[in-house]
Amino acid sequence: MKPVILLLLATIAISATGLTGVAYAQGESAAGSADSMKLLGAGLAFGLAAAGAGIGLGQVGAAGLAVISENPALQSKVFIFVGMVESIAIYGIVMMFIILGQ
Repeated sequence: MKPVILLLLATIAISATGLTGVAYAQGESAAGSADSMKLLGAGLAFGLAAAGAGIGLGQVGAAGLAVISENPALQSKVFIFVGMVESIAIYGIVMMFIILGQ
């Protein structure tokens, strides 16, 4: 199998074991379930934003290097585009803190 598929399967297996409940003698209150969903939502908000920013940065960075190699005067415009892609990850961090602060 390809390493990407193995990594995906391992991620799914770890996620599935993390989402299963643990048996306690006392029932879980509604506040405990809300807190766990809050943590899951915050993690997904930041994780997906960071993954999207990473994919975008790879493509923008490759294209930016090609532009800079042809015309070095356009370096400042390339940095603006890179900053725009990185702002997606910053928005994910902000949303994570908003979710955790509620």
